[in-house]
Amino acid sequence: MLVTYMDAAATTRVDSRVAEVVMHWMTEDFGNAGSRTHDYGARAKRAVGQARGQLAAQLAAESNELIFTSGATESNNIALLGLAPHGELTGRRHIITSAIEHKAVIEPLEHLQSRGFEVDFLKPDQCGRVSVEAVQERLRPETLLVSLMHVNNETGVIQPVAELARILRETPTYFHVDAAQGFAKLPEDLTAPIDLVSISGHKIGAPKGVGALLVRKRGWDRVPLQPLMFGGGQERKLRPGTLPVPLIMGLAKAEEVFRNEHQQWLAGAQKFREQLLGELAATRFHLNGDPDHAVPHILNISFDEVDAEALIVRLKNVAAVATGSACTSASYTPSHVLTAMGLPEKVSSNGLRLSWFPSQVEDFDAAELVAAVNQFQQ
Repeated sequence: MLVTYMDAAATTRVDSRVAEVVMHWMTEDFGNAGSRTHDYGARAKRAVGQARGQLAAQLAAESNELIFTSGATESNNIALLGLAPHGELTGRRHIITSAIEHKAVIEPLEHLQSRGFEVDFLKPDQCGRVSVEAVQERLRPETLLVSLMHVNNETGVIQPVAELARILRETPTYFHVDAAQGFAKLPEDLTAPIDLVSISGHKIGAPKGVGALLVRKRGWDRVPLQPLMFGGGQERKLRPGTLPVPLIMGLAKAEEVFRNEHQQWLAGAQKFREQLLGELAATRFHLNGDPDHAVPHILNISFDEVDAEALIVRLKNVAAVATGSACTSASYTPSHVLTAMGLPEKVSSNGLRLSWFPSQVEDFDAAELVAAVNQFQQ
């Protein structure tokens, strides 16, 4: 029996066109981009430069403002922990974030709390959005940083990052955005003047293990980041180590594919969302998140009188789904995202996340999902 993959917010299948590019740079042009004495290295260096420029252009940035990393988690850590020494030096130890961030942001900030930083974890409204006004109300002269995710990985709710970027650009406060879920899907938002943007490849059909951090200049001034690791001059000394050329080229190819097929992808994702919600109207459920400010490919639903874990087991031969972030899937505690939204425990403890790429759900029969839910709700 074919199991439909509906956990695209956790990771995606590598696009076949991307895989072809990755294999080329693994087996044919396999040179080290840091090697200067032969053509293998020169070709790799040129290719990385082209990929860097292409990805930076997606963010309306210069190529020298983008550094390659292993993914959004590493990018987040470099952005948050790398800015901390500047905060300690200047006495600006106040940080604003939200209570619905990914653990890759929350845990580094909790570490900074142990070093004497004050972190405001803003709660969203019941629809899962953090208001611009709430951030502005907490700003102080000593606020070093605001960190807010672009698209929530559990609910798909879009945060007002573009508006905040324009406001914060007029202040000394730096702005970091975890764009793991929104990169390439909502490109216009990320062309706003955001100081630090974290991206990840495996959410858009690239291999796991590659991403980037945009470090956007303010005029001539660069964000004063300090490296977390040492051992080479790569990536402007912010991220040492041999560049993974095949992964970088895979990321660039995935971005190209996504850019060229973006409108088709959006239309397909929205069409499936509407069809799925139409089928689910035969059940009793609560939609978690703001439907007017959400990406089309993520739904978070709590079914009345249905235990989410039991439903997942019931659906194991039908669809691969999740209760939330893959990084917290070993925990059976209520979702910290849904809890922060102020939802009742019976809702927050039973959220089911359905996320998809249109091309991978064309044959999905929602009737089996509806039948499974109805069995519990009888």
